[in-house]
Amino acid sequence: MVEFTTEPFELDTFPEHAVAARKVVDEAGLAVAVGPFGTGAEGEADQVLAAVTKLLRETLDAGATRISVQVSVLGEGGGTP
Repeated sequence: MVEFTTEPFELDTFPEHAVAARKVVDEAGLAVAVGPFGTGAEGEADQVLAAVTKLLRETLDAGATRISVQVSVLGEGGGTP
């Protein structure tokens, strides 16, 4: 599982870097959950790691000035080991 937030925040619109991040996780085939303080995406380890690499590149290219990323390994049933 990966949780991420891209900055700078914009309240009126979705900035290009946020759109780029969502596109990356969608195209990777990850299960996405958007929350008030960030986005979570779950999938197989290889899928998630490849998506994180692409997410970092594409969101920075789209104008992100900060990207916070947390990667967690989930055990059976969705909980942490």
